[in-house]
Amino acid sequence: MKCNRLVDSGRRQFLRGGILGVAGAAAAVALPAGQAQAQVQARAMVDYPSSKLANLADLVVDVPMDIGYPDADSPGILLKLGTRVEGGAGPDGDVVAYSVLCPHKGFYMSYHAPDKTLNCPGHFSRFDCEKGGQQVWGHATQNLPQFALRVDDKDDIYAEGADELIYGRLSNVLQG
Repeated sequence: MKCNRLVDSGRRQFLRGGILGVAGAAAAVALPAGQAQAQVQARAMVDYPSSKLANLADLVVDVPMDIGYPDADSPGILLKLGTRVEGGAGPDGDVVAYSVLCPHKGFYMSYHAPDKTLNCPGHFSRFDCEKGGQQVWGHATQNLPQFALRVDDKDDIYAEGADELIYGRLSNVLQG
């Protein structure tokens, strides 16, 4: 008899949690698009100091430029994709920057221009550069860190943070 009551209690807790989860999802869907987008951006950004990476004139479509951000010990690339993408900077909205350290085990990745992905030689994870570094294949458990970019009136490109944690960096957890 006592065991049956525990089962019933477990069912009630499960149903209560399910109802609260559905209510929360419905509330999130009801938010205006701009407000929902602002909340998504606000929760994931890791602040790093602003750093000049290059000038728009230095970039060629689909030719990655090696960068170091947030410092020289953190390899990344700056890309001009040739088509406007979400999170893209510059007048054409097609300039993006990513860490090239695979978030799975820290292998150095390479850019594959035909499908605009960054690919890991270690365990074959692949990340879509046109979709904010979204993982499309492999062992990684998070998307690729994309750097927030700003272009000034002289066409200089600045990085000002990352939207994911950079592999192997203590500063990810020491941010205050």
